[in-house]
Amino acid sequence: MSIVDKAKDKAQQLIGEVKEKLGDHTDNQSLKVEGQADQVAGHTKEAGHDARDKAVDGVDNLKDKFNR
Repeated sequence: MSIVDKAKDKAQQLIGEVKEKLGDHTDNQSLKVEGQADQVAGHTKEAGHDARDKAVDGVDNLKDKFNR
């Protein structure tokens, strides 16, 4: 995962946390749920990027084994 992708995913999670807490403190259920959704989306994107990176690493390892 590129550093930019990682930063975007973390930023989305952080924004979600802020929205959730703000919604909680202001009794704004809509904002709270939006914040929770942002956090889930950020975590999901991060997991997807991690899985992609592991798959690429696995393919690279196989290529190395066959190219010996």
